[in-house]
Amino acid sequence: MNAPATRDSTRHALSEARIPEDLFARMRSDNLARWPTGAGVDFEAAIERHQSLPPHKQLARVMRAADAQRRCLTQPRGGFGTFELQRELMQTLDRDGHADIVPTTTDSYTRNEHWQLAQKGIEESEKMGRSMLNGYPMVNYGIEYARRLIDAIDKPAIMLTGTTMPRLTGEIGYAAGYSGYLGSGIAYTASYIKELPIEEGIRNYQYLDRLVAMYQERGVELHRRQPGFLTGTNIPPCIAIVTCVLDCLLAAAQGVKNYGLEMGETLHLVQDAAATVVCREMCQEYLARRGHRDVFTPVTLLHWMGAWPQDDAQSAALLAYGGTLAAIAGAVSVTTKTAHEAYGIPTPQANAEGLRTTRMAIYLARHIRLDGLPEFEREKELIRREVRPIVDKVLEMGDGDAAIGTVRAFRAGVLDIPWSPNRGVQSRVLPARDGDGCLRIVDAGLMPFPKEILEFHEERLRRRAERDGIAFGPDLAVASVYEISEPIAKLLPDRWQLDARGASA
Repeated sequence: MNAPATRDSTRHALSEARIPEDLFARMRSDNLARWPTGAGVDFEAAIERHQSLPPHKQLARVMRAADAQRRCLTQPRGGFGTFELQRELMQTLDRDGHADIVPTTTDSYTRNEHWQLAQKGIEESEKMGRSMLNGYPMVNYGIEYARRLIDAIDKPAIMLTGTTMPRLTGEIGYAAGYSGYLGSGIAYTASYIKELPIEEGIRNYQYLDRLVAMYQERGVELHRRQPGFLTGTNIPPCIAIVTCVLDCLLAAAQGVKNYGLEMGETLHLVQDAAATVVCREMCQEYLARRGHRDVFTPVTLLHWMGAWPQDDAQSAALLAYGGTLAAIAGAVSVTTKTAHEAYGIPTPQANAEGLRTTRMAIYLARHIRLDGLPEFEREKELIRREVRPIVDKVLEMGDGDAAIGTVRAFRAGVLDIPWSPNRGVQSRVLPARDGDGCLRIVDAGLMPFPKEILEFHEERLRRRAERDGIAFGPDLAVASVYEISEPIAKLLPDRWQLDARGASA
């Protein structure tokens, strides 16, 4: 295998500035030469391919229409190790699950650019008659097979690659007719990889965003989406939104015009609705400050991203509640899970059932909004007061450059992510759920939140700690991570029986 894209001779100096055209041309040439299927990328043919797709299969248009109509779209995850299995999955999600957006999740070898190992996984999968990979090896199969996947469905398709190295996968997928790509330089690098520096993750996604801008210049609007944090732990809305703002600024600097924002649900209706509004609001505020006034930033909520219960009934409740939250919050889409989430990769049928459960919940809650509710308005204002000081400090540390500021802020602990596996992230900040069910910050680490904000968080969390008999501090944070996966008898015991027995004694 050739050297990873992050080590090529065309690496540019870190800056949020748009990659110059001549440099980008050299970067593309080097990138496409790294695996044989890269030679199949023909930009002119790719432009024709996207222009030939009907509007309802172009994700950028579909997202804009849903936003204008106040609809919440559904999109699952899903990927298998052979073309046949992946096509069957996508057709099942489209037809049986009624997915509005159909995904292709890539496998771990592809995510880490170990394409030779991915090829062995394909061969083993074909030999065994079942998927031996945890996703679809898009680079190995190449453009023609990816085109056939797009042609097999009647919805827009999005690449879910879970990688800090998106360059070749993005080139092949976009050239084939995929109209969306999930991933970002800050969020994915902080979520998914130990050794890669934040700086390199930013560079890698600047390449992808510059590619999307190149399509945009030819009249093809593609959808890019910031992925939120997929660490499997709790992320308070303020931290998620800070990262959305910074990733969004980096994408806009490269010329992206259609950039989705993604956050995991906290499972508190008011907090999730407030976060959805403020996330989009804050991104637009900082985009405008930098002169970017034409970037579309719809918000996607993710079904619960922490540990799931093993009981199917409890999982079904999470699915329905997650759809309800997304609809009431005004999210433009929701990324769904399944009732089998605790057991591993779901079957296509289980994935389709999760979609239908979520769609029904969205239907039932589609007309409900919280505007004017005092608690909702207070939570929005609280989140704004949490987000602005952090973003402002990051930009100040970069002398106005979001890329430089982000790297410096992570190094100093000014920007921090709970339980990040990345060596460049201090991970001193710890969140926990308060007595009302909202995610708050139990330890801010070195993040410069205002004193009065931290005092408010501490007061709320100490009340919860005292009520539940949990020590205030790391124990409270850990208890909050595993809470939702606990058996229902522990989460909500039949206390009325005990009370009744006590009253009759």
